Amino acid sequence: MPDPIPNAPAMDGVVFRPMTPADLPHVHALSAELRWPHRPADWAQTFAHSEGIAAERDGQIVATGQRWLWGPAHATIGLVIVSPACQGRRIGHRLMTALLDGLEDRTVLLHATAEGRGLYERLGFVRTGEMRQHQGIASSPPLVALQPGWRLRPAGLNELPALQALDSASRGMPRNALIADLLQSADACVVLDRENEPVGFAMLRRFGRGHVIGPVVAPDADGAKALIAHLAGVNTGQFTRIDIDFDSGLAEWLESIGLLRVDAPTTMVRGAPLAVPPAGPTLFALVTQAVG
Repeated sequence: MPDPIPNAPAMDGVVFRPMTPADLPHVHALSAELRWPHRPADWAQTFAHSEGIAAERDGQIVATGQRWLWGPAHATIGLVIVSPACQGRRIGHRLMTALLDGLEDRTVLLHATAEGRGLYERLGFVRTGEMRQHQGIASSPPLVALQPGWRLRPAGLNELPALQALDSASRGMPRNALIADLLQSADACVVLDRENEPVGFAMLRRFGRGHVIGPVVAPDADGAKALIAHLAGVNTGQFTRIDIDFDSGLAEWLESIGLLRVDAPTTMVRGAPLAVPPAGPTLFALVTQAVG
């Protein structure tokens, strides 16, 4: 990663430097200060695939952010945090400038809070959509009827390449190492087959206060509902979260099965639009808001 801040330290005594594994307990404490649900294990898993920056003042980490490089042409940015005691001092702007250094030729994706959207717009990001965060105690919803020739089945580790290909096509960027990691650690992964060919999949994973359903890739909304309903049934009685694209049309259905909307971040992109084939698989639910 390029030197994060060529002129550090600034007049306010804040020094920017690359984040290291030793910083994970401290950045987890920052997220807990904002009441984010991330566990130390969640931080460790995302950091394993990222490049991060930590901002220090008087030996204390006061801000952090991460970026994930997906192939030669794409990146995502997330887990951008400035301690409440240090907000309003342009630390966030300097942090984002450092994270964007060297990404000029890449398409960069992020999901913005209402508070951060203005900063990202000034840095060249444009709004491309909205997400909906839904969560609640999972119940066992009615199973969704599938068309003849379609079925759900457990995923096997031997079909990792097929899941990676589905994810790459639906997200518009290659994330093979991430999908391999998630498949190894997921509590459950279910595949949607059409005539014995995988056309979608979804994972149930430990995250935050309980479990998250994501990613969810499917050819249409009915396929996505079938995948989600199955995993919600697996997780009956436990806290469950899912982050969906609002254009997916799943929001009302999710509320009907007890997963209520709690947040609506903005999807923003800097650079060329993500290239997603119109007739290909669709990403209905994210891995996380940070990695997309």
